[in-house]
Amino acid sequence: MTSIGLGSATPLRARLAALSAHLLVALVALVAIGGATRVMEAGLACPDWPLCYGTLLPGRQMNLQVFLEWFHRLDAFVVGVGLLVLAAVSCWCRRQLPALVPALSLAAVALVALQGTLGALTVTLLLPFSVVTAHLVTALLLVALLSACTQALWLAPRQATPAPTAPQGLASAWPWLTAGVALLVLLQCALGGLMASQWAAGSCLASGDGCGWLWAHRLGARGAGLAVLALAGGGLWWRPQERPLAALAAALVLGQIALGVVALRLSLSMPAVTVAHQIGAALLVAVLAALVVRSRPIAGPAGPILRLQAHG
Repeated sequence: MTSIGLGSATPLRARLAALSAHLLVALVALVAIGGATRVMEAGLACPDWPLCYGTLLPGRQMNLQVFLEWFHRLDAFVVGVGLLVLAAVSCWCRRQLPALVPALSLAAVALVALQGTLGALTVTLLLPFSVVTAHLVTALLLVALLSACTQALWLAPRQATPAPTAPQGLASAWPWLTAGVALLVLLQCALGGLMASQWAAGSCLASGDGCGWLWAHRLGARGAGLAVLALAGGGLWWRPQERPLAALAAALVLGQIALGVVALRLSLSMPAVTVAHQIGAALLVAVLAALVVRSRPIAGPAGPILRLQAHG
């Protein structure tokens, strides 16, 4: 049986792994704040950009809506600075790190630049649904990149090691299956963002308008949910080293289904349920990105943070 025990870590990798993990938490929080900003209709609470009412801290205009939009921008700025530091150190010390880390960190910086542009456009163009959706999808892509980067820093450089009990064809296809399920979930999140940014679910429940978006989201949720549950089942059965993440993915999918049902039963009258649904989506994307990295070989220098030990 295979067990994972803590091994010695190089200080650089340990610190970068901690930074990447903290940035991942901050990104999930940013998605949550963005969701709260949308459901509280606070997207234009600060009418200008990048300042808010022409100042860094709009004390006189401060209320719940202004605070949500202002704090959303502040969190985004902090995350952006952290990602710049992560990318700079990763590129400078690339010979001491897994080969995947500099590439992921640079891609994250590029997405941050795009995200800043989209954030400005959401205000200056008065919340067009296409830009709002792109803003959400870019945030989820950043979550996926940071989750993958964190895993690459924590895992030992290794070759892909499929479980011997898995069928040979499935073992070789597992990395592609994992990536495919992750992409399917991202597409489902984009569909949910398109529905939400047009307030289609509320319109459908209130007047019967926009029900096509709600129907498409529910249909897509079934397919994506079944795909994640099948992947989690395979991970629990064939890949012992991935069982905790596989179980978490299954739990998140079931939680997402429950939150979606509750939100519709309550006619979207509880913003906390809608925001929790968006947080669940971000966490699911993070878990699937981690599984994608774990399913593939990790190239890099010696000095792993995790040591795999085989016991008979």
